[in-house]
Amino acid sequence: MATRRRAPGGKRARTPIWAEPAPGTRRPRLTRDQIAMAALSIADSEGIEALSMRRVADELDVGTMTLYYYVRTKQDLLALMDDALMAEAVVPPDELPTDWRRAITAIARASRDAFLHHPWALHMRSLGIGPNSMRHMEQSMAAVASLPLDDHGKMDLLAIIDDFVFGHALRMSDPIMSSIVDPRAARAITSFTASQVATGAFPLLEALLGDDEPLEAFYRIARWMADEGRFDRGLEAILDGFEARIGRRPRKATP
Repeated sequence: MATRRRAPGGKRARTPIWAEPAPGTRRPRLTRDQIAMAALSIADSEGIEALSMRRVADELDVGTMTLYYYVRTKQDLLALMDDALMAEAVVPPDELPTDWRRAITAIARASRDAFLHHPWALHMRSLGIGPNSMRHMEQSMAAVASLPLDDHGKMDLLAIIDDFVFGHALRMSDPIMSSIVDPRAARAITSFTASQVATGAFPLLEALLGDDEPLEAFYRIARWMADEGRFDRGLEAILDGFEARIGRRPRKATP
């Protein structure tokens, strides 16, 4: 069993759950995968606020103390969930294109789909690196391995793509997007918007709304914002920009 190192001041520093072996019983009653799947199911169906060690234990039909034998803290439970989610962001190896642009696009789509499937996770990241996070990173690095960039340049490209993916998923999971299918919320938003536009302080917004009825204009704009094709267009624009920059780079003379 790995020991937990001591931090300055004598306090024990947290060791990531991945740095510790799973309980070494010959036939463990639970696996980390089972625990992670149960926790994901609760967060997806009931919200992350409903997640607790007791609730997960109930879902697995074990005692809470039994669960603590496998997962010591709720932070460790979140780390298991985070890594299980990242498994969804890994493209099956036999489906990963060899072309760098198509490979990055496939990885970005898989990552977007994972976060849209688990929108609560957008606010629960930065929990450390697990096996699936490392697989995702390895796959991402393989996608850009052929580019004429140094390691810094490659990481810069991947980080910018991640920023775009997270931002898109965050926008699409925003509560205001649910108002597209909630007439009462839509009416409240359009009523407020119309009252503000009527002051004359927002001429560009007024022109955007046009002569449509406020509710009709709201739905028109909301459909633009919910357009699934915008993700592909945005990703393509970013990759176009990087490809153009790479093409402008001066190449070193051949010895």
